[in-house]
Amino acid sequence: MIKRRELLRHSGTLVLLLGAPHLAFGASIVAVRVWPAEDYTRVTLESDTPLSAKHFVVGNPHRMVIDIEGLELSPALREIVGKVQADDPYISGVRVGQNQPRVVRLVIDLKQAALPQMFTLAPIAHYQHRLVFDLHPTVAPDPLLALIREREQAEQEAQSAIDDALGEFIGRAGKKPPAAPAPPAMASAPSPAAPPLAAGTPPPQPGPPTRKAEVDAREQKKIDRLVIVALDPGHGGEDPGAIGPSGLKEKDVVLQIARKLRDRINAEPNMRALMTRDSDFFVPLNQRVEKARRVQADLFISVHADAFITPKARGASVFALSERGATSTAARWIANKENAADLVGGVNVKHSDAHVMRALLDMSTTAQINDSLRIGGEVLGQIGKVGKLHKPRVEQAGFAVLKAPDIPSILVETAFISNPEEESKLKSGDYQEELVDAMMKGIKRYFAKNPPLARNRQL
Repeated sequence: MIKRRELLRHSGTLVLLLGAPHLAFGASIVAVRVWPAEDYTRVTLESDTPLSAKHFVVGNPHRMVIDIEGLELSPALREIVGKVQADDPYISGVRVGQNQPRVVRLVIDLKQAALPQMFTLAPIAHYQHRLVFDLHPTVAPDPLLALIREREQAEQEAQSAIDDALGEFIGRAGKKPPAAPAPPAMASAPSPAAPPLAAGTPPPQPGPPTRKAEVDAREQKKIDRLVIVALDPGHGGEDPGAIGPSGLKEKDVVLQIARKLRDRINAEPNMRALMTRDSDFFVPLNQRVEKARRVQADLFISVHADAFITPKARGASVFALSERGATSTAARWIANKENAADLVGGVNVKHSDAHVMRALLDMSTTAQINDSLRIGGEVLGQIGKVGKLHKPRVEQAGFAVLKAPDIPSILVETAFISNPEEESKLKSGDYQEELVDAMMKGIKRYFAKNPPLARNRQL
């Protein structure tokens, strides 16, 4: 009995020595992040232990209320108030307070009605436990309609520029430019008159089109429409991708390259680019594929910057999908790394379409892979003229993002961001332009040899 009393007394002394800060109940917030985008806005609370929360949505005005259990209000959590940007499409502001003992309440004021999704993510990479809130629009944006509007706006801007230039010319001249004189009439021998038709003879009918005319008409029908290229900058948002020795993030540099390639494509009169993401947010792999399919893209290009365990690895690579496994150990390793993006970026498992991705793989055809190898060869050949290649041929592996069964798809690893020299090149605007020039030449060479077929819907 005496020993037990002594043990309790020593335990009490230990509690007094530790003090209240060391006995704090529940989780501690490590970081708060807000990722705004037109597609959806994501709010992430990262903590050292798992968080449990309940949420509900209120209207008039629209807001989302979140009660997080086992948590005390802290300066780290208060930082979320200043994370909201003025141009966020969905969030106008955030309020946070201690609603009950060990229950923190977040109130997210919304600019519009939204469909919230809440889920948790287990620790992975450099992240600890994450509680995630995704705010989706009640009506998802239509990428096809966006492309049509972009095209109409570009045509209007081009016509306005022509009108402005003409008006400036007339204003400088003070009058309309004189009409060009008509060319002098040239005497010509009269054409021989056609012999008169015999009575009762029907007029001649045009003959059937020649074989060449049929082919020309068919080829013109193929190319007389808008060619759509889906550009997929890898990673984004919660998923930074590979990080170079100086801290350059893959998600940032590939977005820069993809934007420049988009501008080059949109400058072509019969081409338009769709970006799977045009800002810093995460897009699940299956949604990247689905965006391209919704606009009936003619080509899908995923842009990445490679990394390896040794900084000596260098050179650009181009990959296509494989039906029979990877063509090399390195290709398999890279595919596994890129396919893990959903785990790092964060996907709501309850709403994910893993079965869709499996079905897409089953639907992938030999014809699609062969077309992918053709475009891959054209792009690889052009990139090899501006920098070192890691492999002299298009490699193949089971990349989830290349599984659109009806769209030729390639993944371009622009350089090894883990190599200090190549990381420096990737930072350079001039080198990015050289890469874009090379990819654009490869794209145009591919379509010159493989004109796109007619669509079900015309743009």
